[in-house]
Amino acid sequence: TQTPGRLKLGAATIGPGWTKVSCPCCVSERVEPLVLVKLGEKVRPETKRWLIRVIGTPQKEGGAALLAHPGEDASGDIIVLSAPRCTLLKATEELGLCKTYHNEEMEAFSYNDRDNFKNADNMEVFLTLAERQHIVKYELDGLRAQRDLRVPGLADNYTLQHRDNIWQKLGEAGVIVDTLPLHNPDQLKDLSEAWYSGNQLAQPLDSVNGYFGSSVAFYFSFLDFYTWSLLPPAILGLSITYFSGRCMNESVSGSLVTSDEDSGLAVSGQMVQAVFSMLWSTVVMELWKRRSSSLSYRWGTMHLAERFAEPRPGFHGDLGVNPVTGRVEPLFSEWQRDLRMALVSVPVVGLFLGLVILGMLCFYWGEAQVQQLHRDWDSLLSQTLLYMPSVLHIAYTNVLGTVYRTVARSLTEYENHREESSFENHLTAKVLVFTFFNCFAVLFHIAFYKQDVPLLRKRLASLLIVTQLLNQVTEVVIPFLVDRFISAPNRTESEDDPQEDKFRNQSNLPVFPGLFAEYIELLVQFGYLSLFSCVFPLTAVLLLLNNLTEIRTDAYKICNLFRKPFSPPRGQHVAFEILSFVSVVSNCWLLLLSPWLQKVCQEGGLSGTNLLLLAVLVEHVLIFVKVVLTVLIPDEPGWIRKKREHIEFTSMQALREQVNPSTTRFTDTKIQLYLC
Repeated sequence: TQTPGRLKLGAATIGPGWTKVSCPCCVSERVEPLVLVKLGEKVRPETKRWLIRVIGTPQKEGGAALLAHPGEDASGDIIVLSAPRCTLLKATEELGLCKTYHNEEMEAFSYNDRDNFKNADNMEVFLTLAERQHIVKYELDGLRAQRDLRVPGLADNYTLQHRDNIWQKLGEAGVIVDTLPLHNPDQLKDLSEAWYSGNQLAQPLDSVNGYFGSSVAFYFSFLDFYTWSLLPPAILGLSITYFSGRCMNESVSGSLVTSDEDSGLAVSGQMVQAVFSMLWSTVVMELWKRRSSSLSYRWGTMHLAERFAEPRPGFHGDLGVNPVTGRVEPLFSEWQRDLRMALVSVPVVGLFLGLVILGMLCFYWGEAQVQQLHRDWDSLLSQTLLYMPSVLHIAYTNVLGTVYRTVARSLTEYENHREESSFENHLTAKVLVFTFFNCFAVLFHIAFYKQDVPLLRKRLASLLIVTQLLNQVTEVVIPFLVDRFISAPNRTESEDDPQEDKFRNQSNLPVFPGLFAEYIELLVQFGYLSLFSCVFPLTAVLLLLNNLTEIRTDAYKICNLFRKPFSPPRGQHVAFEILSFVSVVSNCWLLLLSPWLQKVCQEGGLSGTNLLLLAVLVEHVLIFVKVVLTVLIPDEPGWIRKKREHIEFTSMQALREQVNPSTTRFTDTKIQLYLC
């Protein structure tokens, strides 16, 4: 309904009506509420009316060209947003989404050619709910003041400067408290029943993509693929443990008191596990990249590129003319950013790496103390205390990792990156460097320097058990208890409640923390398995059991315990190749430490130097095998590669058509830079 008057949102009636649309083709009999904007308690009605006008103003006049509804009245603290057809279609082109053409092929969407795309007249079919909600957020984040102006209802000295990001500035001023996508209760109920409520093993990934977005769907797709990929190493690990005559408790305690026959069989199994882990990690990653490419094609995220993108909302600088686009926008020189990275980011990251080393030294000191205590007491209590240093150190590394992720985000904000992709890349690099050091430094030190295989086995078992318990408690149990006993009583609702109150209840849920930490958790798992599982064959078994529950608990968590997140369209490739290649070095070194191999080499007259040269030779052979596997299993099927190249070519042509040579100095190189 695009006309003034009272309007139904779902089953309830609110407000005097939506803002009008300026385009006749966007008029429809039904408006879908997509996003809720929550205002500050002290926001005046004139401020709210001004904000609604800005939201509804056409883009060429500096607005967002969205539909806005004031809620109960002009004095209420919410604004409900939707988007007309033309705004959605233009944003689809800007984001580089691919949609189904009339010939059933996926093509990069073009607004000028919109009539040739299937269902382009029905936005609820043409775009997923997550895409529509992201586009609303995308338009709000792109709001910039066209001139210096004063916001009605605010202090006279508060002025928006030319090219200021309106949404960010109003958030800092306390006018806008929250912006969140709205749940669709019927769709959420159907998704929950098909996802985690039943006994089905397969995940409804297309439905997850439609409701939560491609970035969420890619995470669950990878989690599902990775979990079932754990079956072969889990079966192998169980077989090695069974045939070597070792039970799980003996493996955890690091007992090496076995017969000569059992010892030889155990070490042979360790060699099989090491070689298998190296090859398995390569095959799994290459197969995932192929699966990821297929999903990117199916979900229309194969070619994502914001054409002439506005700077990210947090970007700031002195106003100037962008030499690439010719537009007036904040500018920030590269040398200033590099200086901030060199003088602030690098030292702070180094400080946290130093804290990792400090924790490692404390762990070794504690390990020595409890070992001495056990030798003196030799009791059940002292036997239990042997694991205390590992447990405390694991808790320390988890807390340190949580603190560091917050610090890393602040550092990346301080570096002031213009593009969202650049911001994400630098944040990811910081977190990955620290995570690798924080999680694997002790294990590498034990394996390469101390060369203590029993201690390495005990440490790895402790990490797997304690870390998984901590993750389940912090990620599921605590949020569930908080929701059940604190949040839920404050958002009780009935069928007869006004719709705006139901919308407010959604804002009472905690903000979804994102999927970055979930990917880091899987990265650490992958590292434990590919780098060190040969000394503890049951690694894959424990990871498989954890991940089978993780799929259901993560699905329940995102559906019930947190707000619905904004999910930008994204093609997700999880790059674990570095760990895959490091696993060759790690496993070859661990094989050198096996008593059985050293005994065989001594009987054969091989010196330590010859043994090391043999290990290096084996290492190079395995790396060559991994490279061959990478070539034999390409990143994407040939037909998808050809389609992607075709889409990139047509997108390049479209960019050239948008260039005005008299006002900008666009070259193919600069166009390609934007596409990349």
